[in-house]
Order: sequence, then C-alpha cells, then structure tokens
Amino acid sequence: MKITKDEISPVDVRLTVAIDETDYKDDVTKRIKEIGRTHVIPGFRKGHVPFGELKRRFGKQVTSDVINDVVYRAVVDYITENKLPVMGHPVPVEVKEAVEEGPQEFKYDLALVPQLDIKVDNDSTYPYYEIEVTDEMIDEQDKNMRKRFGTQKPGEEMTEDGVVKGTLMQLNEDGTVNQNEGAIQVNDGIVFPLYFKDKEETAKFNGKKPGDKVVFNPWKAAGGDAGELASMLHIDKAIAGDIKSDFEMNISEIIVNIPAELNEEYYKMVFGEDKVHNEEEYRNAVKELISNELSQNSHILFRNQFDKAMFEKYGDMQLPAETIKKLFFADAENADEAFNAQEKGIKHEIIENNLLKTLNIEVTPDEVLQMAKFLTARQFAQYGMTGLDDEIVTRYAKEQLEKPEIRQQMTQQVLTSKLYEAIENAVTLDKKTVSLDEFKKIAQEA
Repeated sequence: MKITKDEISPVDVRLTVAIDETDYKDDVTKRIKEIGRTHVIPGFRKGHVPFGELKRRFGKQVTSDVINDVVYRAVVDYITENKLPVMGHPVPVEVKEAVEEGPQEFKYDLALVPQLDIKVDNDSTYPYYEIEVTDEMIDEQDKNMRKRFGTQKPGEEMTEDGVVKGTLMQLNEDGTVNQNEGAIQVNDGIVFPLYFKDKEETAKFNGKKPGDKVVFNPWKAAGGDAGELASMLHIDKAIAGDIKSDFEMNISEIIVNIPAELNEEYYKMVFGEDKVHNEEEYRNAVKELISNELSQNSHILFRNQFDKAMFEKYGDMQLPAETIKKLFFADAENADEAFNAQEKGIKHEIIENNLLKTLNIEVTPDEVLQMAKFLTARQFAQYGMTGLDDEIVTRYAKEQLEKPEIRQQMTQQVLTSKLYEAIENAVTLDKKTVSLDEFKKIAQEA
C-alpha cells in the first residue's frame, strides 16, 4: 500500500491510496471463513461449508467491504501519524458502491484547520472596564435582599408592593353598582397594583387602608390581557377581553412585605455561617456581591472586544471551502449559501481553537463538576435557598451532568471560562473604573 499527499492549498490536501491484493487478501479470506463458522447456509451443516461456495456467495461483497475498511483505516492512521489538523473526517473524492479485486487507487480530500500564528502576551494591551459600585447600588441591593427574605403580614396601609384583598363589584356607566343579572361580583378578589400595566390605575390604591373603597378599571390595569382579566375577575377567558367597565373594590385586607431585620439570623441566612457579623461587614459583603455580578459584564465586554480584534487580524484566513461544503452542508438546499451564512462563525471557532492550543487549555471532569455545582447553588439561591450542604449541591449537580447535552454545555462553559481567564492573565489590561451609565454607553458602541 502506498499513500501520497498532494497539497492543493495550505488548507486543502488530497490523499491517494494505492493498493494491491496483498493489502487485503488475507483479511478477505479471514472474514469469509468467519461467515462460514457463524452463519447457517441452507443445504450445509453449520461450519462445514466449502470455502469455494462461501466465496461464490459472499466474496464480492466481503472484498468490497474489506477494501473500504482497509483503505479508510490507512487514511485515518496516516492523519494520526502525521498529526494533520483535519476538520471533520476524510471525504472520498469518488464513492464506489462496489469495489472490484485487483490493484486500484482511492482518493480522499482533507480540510485542514488553518494554523494561525497567534501571540497572546503582555506586549498586547486591551482596555478593561470595571463598573463602580455606588452606595445607591448597595442600598438598592439591600432593599431587594431584605424584601426577599422578609415576611408577609396584614398591614394598616397600602405599600408599593402590597397585595390587596376584598370584594369587586361591576359598575354602571354612571358609577352605581350594577345590580342586573349577570353582573360580575367577586367576593374573594385579589389584585397586585404594583404589576398593573397602567400606572394611573396603580396610583388609585396609594394610601388606601382596609375598609376603604377604590374605583378602578381592571381592563386598563391588565392592559387588555384577557388571561389576566379572567384571573382577576374569576370569569371565562373567552369573554374577559370584552369587560371594560369600572369596578369598585371594597378593601378587606392589605398584605404587605415586612423586610428582614439586620441581625445575626439574617446574616447567616444570606451569607452562611460565621461570614458576616455586623452592619459594616454586611454592606461590604453586599458590595462584593454586586461587584462580582457586575464583573461578569466587564469580562463579557472584554471578550467581545478581544474577539473583534482577533477577527480583524485573522478573519481573512483561507478556508478549505469546497471540502467544508461537502462535510457540513451536503444536505443543504444551497451549499454555497449555507456556507456563506456560517463562514464567519467557522472562522471564529478556528480562532478560538488556535487560542486554546496556544494557551494549552484543557478541561478536567472535576472542573466540569465544580461548574455544575456553582450553577446549581446559584439556582437554589434564586429561590432563597442559600448555605445548602455541599453533599446536596453535589448530588443535584451530578444528576444534571448525567444528561449528555448538559455535560457538553458545562464542558464548553468551563473551556470558554478558562480560555478567557488565561487571555486576561496573559495580555496587558488597561483597567479603567467607570460608572454603570458610562459602561452601558461603551458596551453599546462596542
């Protein structure tokens, strides 16, 4: 067997495999004999079929299969031994349904991944914007956290996020209660003015107390949404959208949120055992929490700007376009259009793969598990479940990773995270602290 390589371009290679009978004859004989040992042939006892009869019946197909296997395996071995950076798999130039005996040639096209001379070191400088954490941000975060961990109790007066209970009575156009048959009356009504679509309707509940009456328009409050109206007025959704009259609500109870108090129990609930002990430490912890959240925006902006710079520098790379079309777009209605639509994404992926190679980035199973645990713990925290035992978080994380698509997604997240962390450590970052509004403007322009 002889394999020759023809470099059509820096990224296009054609391999020609020349074979003769000595390359496959023994394998053909072995496989035909195996058929005789394992298959029942009518008219013969199992394992006692003459070789000539087996060859007459199966020789042509077996020879074809063996030659294809031998040739393809040789191509794969050649790629491995010569460390060719191949995209996808070898593409046969000509697909032969049946292969005859005797000397012959087979040709395969290879699409090579462009090898880019990417340098990532401290000689390269990139802007890096960090968002300033203000006292106003800390106050707002404190308010939201204490509200989330607070309790709901009957209140004496309406608050911004109060829930109102009472009876709802449909009114006539003159403002009197509709006494006609079929008029809508709800004895156990519940409304959430904070979430009204029309803020003028929300304002009608300001300052109200149990025992007060409020005239408002549910249709305006719901923004005409039939589903919301049906829920609010306890009527069928099919007719809810047509109910546009005002209603009078006799308030029986107002449920208000009582924010959690700053004390040891609250600190432990939010940050875990022995992490925060007083208000000063609490505000510092909240500031760090906000800073960590905002830092993700800084990382994302840096990544986008870095990717843009990389594409401007390496985006004109040559691709093995025709072989890529055969590999990935053969089933497309128009392979040329499909390739053109994906070309930029392919180039981005090639740049990323070159960066991974340059920076020696690899992912271990334990790193994937740690990422899964982090995301699981964060999801629990969104529901107020913080400080969970590590064993519980680990069990849920492992259950998620049993799903192949989740494991693949997590692995890619770790890979990307490690890559850009390595890039940030390798290059020189020109760090600047900016306000949130300034950051938004920079991000929009970028």
